[in-house]
Amino acid sequence: MTTVEGGSLSRRHFLGSLAAVPLLYGLGSVTPALANAATPPGGAPSVGVPKATDDLVRGVERRYNAPLLTAGTRLVLPAGIKAVPVQDYYRHPHLASAESEWPRMTATDGTTVDASIVPERNAPTRIAMLSGFTEGWYELIHATGRADRVSWDARKFPFLWFYGEFGATTEAPYHNWFYTLALQPLSRNPYSRNTLTG
Repeated sequence: MTTVEGGSLSRRHFLGSLAAVPLLYGLGSVTPALANAATPPGGAPSVGVPKATDDLVRGVERRYNAPLLTAGTRLVLPAGIKAVPVQDYYRHPHLASAESEWPRMTATDGTTVDASIVPERNAPTRIAMLSGFTEGWYELIHATGRADRVSWDARKFPFLWFYGEFGATTEAPYHNWFYTLALQPLSRNPYSRNTLTG
């Protein structure tokens, strides 16, 4: 069992730390909404920047890849979890207008899927914010029988970012190559239902 803890990061430190991580992680973690709200050099906050108590605090991201991640791998979550898909993630990310009961989720192609089961290669991307955690944990059960259980303090991190890229995205830098599942506890939902509509 792995316990995940996170420290408080200002938006400036959050964005600055992304320069040292791979491109895929940067694309998957920075949203225009967060980038636009960053503190400029000199420390004077931009108009519309939330108070420090509203800063996004991130737990440790766990990324699972092939060959360990295979079709049929299962993600188990506590009861009562809700999923809200993140739409237009690579250009103008924003929340869908409706949430669903886990494990039902709408994939990027509009189909309803069982998000608890990792699909075959070339399945549509699945990206969502998960909420409703009274207990912070998930368990990934691999086809080999191995189980990875991760837990965290749900009072500090009541949201879980769910990102499944299964090889269907053709745009650069993905080119149908990536087969990965990333999960990260967050202190708040960084997306809105109207984030950058144009």
